[in-house]
Amino acid sequence: MDKTSGKAFDIALFKRLVDYTKPYRITFYGVAIAAILLSGFAVMTAIIVGNIVDEAITLKDANKLLNLTIAMILVLLGQVISQLGFNYYANWLGESVIKDIRIALFSKMLGFKMKYFDTSSIGVLVTRAVADMQRIGEIFSQGFFVIVADLLKMVVVAGVMLYQSWRLALLVFILMPIIAYATRLFQKAMKVAFTEVRAEVSNLNSFVQERITGMKIVQLFNREEIEKEKFRKINEKHQNAWLKTVWYNSIFFPIAEIVSSIAIGLIVWYGGLLNIANVGPNEYGSIFAFILLSDMLFRPLRQIADKFNTLQMGMVAANRVFKILDTESQIEDSGTIENVDVKGAIEFSNVRFGYLENEEVLHGISFKVNVGETVAIVGATGAGKSTIINLLNRFYEINSGVISVDGIDVKDFKLSALRSKIAVVLQDVFLFADTIANNISLKDENVTIAQIEAAAKQIGVHEFITSLPNGYDYNVKERGTMLSSGQRQLIAFLRAYVSNPSILVLDEATSSVDTYSEQLIQKATDKITEGRTSIIIAHRLATIKKADKIIVMDAGKIVEIGTHKQLLKNGGYYSSLYEAQFSAEEVA
Repeated sequence: MDKTSGKAFDIALFKRLVDYTKPYRITFYGVAIAAILLSGFAVMTAIIVGNIVDEAITLKDANKLLNLTIAMILVLLGQVISQLGFNYYANWLGESVIKDIRIALFSKMLGFKMKYFDTSSIGVLVTRAVADMQRIGEIFSQGFFVIVADLLKMVVVAGVMLYQSWRLALLVFILMPIIAYATRLFQKAMKVAFTEVRAEVSNLNSFVQERITGMKIVQLFNREEIEKEKFRKINEKHQNAWLKTVWYNSIFFPIAEIVSSIAIGLIVWYGGLLNIANVGPNEYGSIFAFILLSDMLFRPLRQIADKFNTLQMGMVAANRVFKILDTESQIEDSGTIENVDVKGAIEFSNVRFGYLENEEVLHGISFKVNVGETVAIVGATGAGKSTIINLLNRFYEINSGVISVDGIDVKDFKLSALRSKIAVVLQDVFLFADTIANNISLKDENVTIAQIEAAAKQIGVHEFITSLPNGYDYNVKERGTMLSSGQRQLIAFLRAYVSNPSILVLDEATSSVDTYSEQLIQKATDKITEGRTSIIIAHRLATIKKADKIIVMDAGKIVEIGTHKQLLKNGGYYSSLYEAQFSAEEVA
């Protein structure tokens, strides 16, 4: 859970939020004006009620009663219109602000290094982008402006009360420090409580998201009861965090109601004594007005505490969101090379890299891939094969050395330009909950359905796609669950082929698929690697016999380079890997 000082209100954080209202200044000021009008209309209502009692009912003046009633209706009408404008535009402003912050947050996350996502919970990030954003919007729609309107109303009410009877006003004011002190304690306690609530909400979201994503593993290993118990404990913590806020509310609001009731009782008692003694206000209407005004004075104070809850939750949420916005985890994109015809020559020169500080994964590797060459990279799990691909795409920054494409350091390319020339087919294919066509084009308007169909026919997957319901318009659902792993791989191959890359990377793309799918994938591989630089990372060595060059890795180092025949003839590490795999397949 994030630490909190218990400070009731962070001015610097709020100023940063207010900066997001600058594009909507007219609306901002309009809501402020509506708040002022609401204060004026509220006080006028109490004054008119007092006048009705003293000048119309007591004196039995029907015309005066009619005129004051009409005035009351006009004031109430103005109050309704002001309240309508206040509520609508305060909410509109809040939604506009969170729209802008959410866009800024998502844009920031799009540029993060992969390392950031390696160490961050997806559930927490979703909470920041969705639930926390709504809390921030409530700062403006239900928090700040309502508090300002209530404070303004209290100032105006206090002034009117002093003007009408300073004795009764002081009697009411004596009780206000009790409410003010209780409100202060309440605010501090709620700040801590809401910080805990937001932390537990994030934990709950993260837990649920992970278990739903990994439901197959949960059920395969009979972990339903274990996960249910874990969820019960997390849910209990979430409940207890919320119950703290309920407890604080249960203490504060009865105290506020008791003090308000005492104030009304004192007004009636002392105001009556003053009337009997002919000291101070001698009209009964003033006592009626004071009762209404005291309620207007104490009720906003109680509401301010309630609205401060909303403000506190919004501020806690804003603090969490701004922490992400302030995170510096972007790959440096200072390259200037953009419009260049990449041929596909790749070179790694003494490249060193580690995902964690002081823990190298690659130990000064060097190799070349010529234009149009198909190069395979093999080795045991953890040897560093996939890391090479991550570095080529600049998902991570290398510790030292140089990676170049066509003799140009990859850092000199604009990131978008570099990645547009490289297509990757991963072992674990990710598909969006959308149609096959959109998963292939990724909604690039420059890619037409005709181009997709033509490409599908060229690599031999058109027949498979058209056999599905609705063909290219078939919705694969979330993560492509409606397709088999082999079918998802074929879609990934087609997606890579349609992008027409200069460099193609296949990362374990033929593992974990059935024989039929593997035949289609092998045919697709032969087609899309034809005439372009290709890097194939493979566990099954039988699939890379035709490679122009095979790079053998072990523990982050290159131990052998050669063709399939050369490496077998050498009798080295590759030969032992091949024999071990061949023997295992024979036994199977």
